Amino acid sequence: MIRRRFKYFMPERNEFSTTGEETLLSVSEYYGVKPRSEAFDADAAEGRAASLEGYRKVKAGDFVMNYMLAWKGAYGVSDHDGIVSPAYAVYKINPKYADQRFIHHRLRSEHMRSVFRARSKGIIESRLRLYPDAFLSMELELPDLDTQKAIADFLDRETARIDQLIEKKQRLVVAQNFRLLSLLRGLVLGGATVQRGLSGNWLHNLPDGWTLTPLKHLVSVMGGATPSKEREDFWIGEIPWVSPKDMKSDVISEVTDHISEAALAGSPVQLVPVDAVLIVVRGMILARTVPVCRLGVPATINQDMKALLPWKNVISGDYLQRMLQGFEGILISFIEEAAHGTKKLRFEALVSLKFPVPPLHHQERICAQYEQARIRSVQLSAATVASIDRLREFRTALITAAVTGQIDVSTWGKSGEADRRLDQIEEDMALREARA
Repeated sequence: MIRRRFKYFMPERNEFSTTGEETLLSVSEYYGVKPRSEAFDADAAEGRAASLEGYRKVKAGDFVMNYMLAWKGAYGVSDHDGIVSPAYAVYKINPKYADQRFIHHRLRSEHMRSVFRARSKGIIESRLRLYPDAFLSMELELPDLDTQKAIADFLDRETARIDQLIEKKQRLVVAQNFRLLSLLRGLVLGGATVQRGLSGNWLHNLPDGWTLTPLKHLVSVMGGATPSKEREDFWIGEIPWVSPKDMKSDVISEVTDHISEAALAGSPVQLVPVDAVLIVVRGMILARTVPVCRLGVPATINQDMKALLPWKNVISGDYLQRMLQGFEGILISFIEEAAHGTKKLRFEALVSLKFPVPPLHHQERICAQYEQARIRSVQLSAATVASIDRLREFRTALITAAVTGQIDVSTWGKSGEADRRLDQIEEDMALREARA
């Protein structure tokens, strides 16, 4: 092992784009370096600068670091030529001393992340910075090139196996969620079939006792608002104020923001009762899904949402929520692009749409049937996610052990230890599924 300062084998690349036409790259703690188009949804481009001229050039094989987030692991070796923000740092890896793949694994190990965190400067965690001069002055122990390449080959092979298992399990979670949604869609259709478009009586073969009723004849609607941010006393209270970022659970009981009684009295916000169904009507989240949640506590909502209060003599809050969730594909068809590229739900058109509504006693049976399936699905998905977490932990530990010389990669792979560890994770997952 030879200890070398980074500045001797990873000098900074200070080359800048004159056109801004190169591929824009993104740097993340999760995946390292990727083209921005692969790393983000299309709507993530909102914050992009008007011109990329003057951005830092990156060559394939360079080490790229977001030094404002180095403490979180936002760095990696790039497989692509491109450009990154001028606020990032780019380092050239000298192949005489270091293998690019080894450097990627070594510096993204938990050990080096903790080292970078310790060497970062800042008053609070979110302000920590690892500037180029501090990075370049640090030392790293490097084995000889042949050993580096052997470790990189080993990790490329073993992490690829683990990544394939993780991807397989992620697909299982997606498939499980799709099956649950398919079940719900079938339950709220009640066996009816689409006759034509979405206008008029667009469903036929409704079960006996079911009606095709406009949504506006099933609910009362309440809008939302945002109390003045200039009034500090409006935002010191205990009244929940729900915004789209809180729309992540089936029933909302806890939220990020709260307002005061003064805000309730001195602004347009209204208190929405328990059991109201909330729906997001504006925001970029509508590019992917239409969140529909039910209130478990009285709350206020912001202007990007609507609250639907069910008319209890015709529809329950529980069934209203499941009905809208089951028709998510139809809700998505009512989304359009509004000003500044954001997404908007054509709410007035939606509330005029006729939905199939069963009698109240049938609504209760449908909700009970779906809830039983939902609990089972959640348990199975939780078991799979736990298995994914175990695989990620094993992957991280394996990388750290290999790049720090804790294991002999020439014999470790042949011993079958990786297979035994992976088999144990699979067995544990099977037991969790059986219990679920």
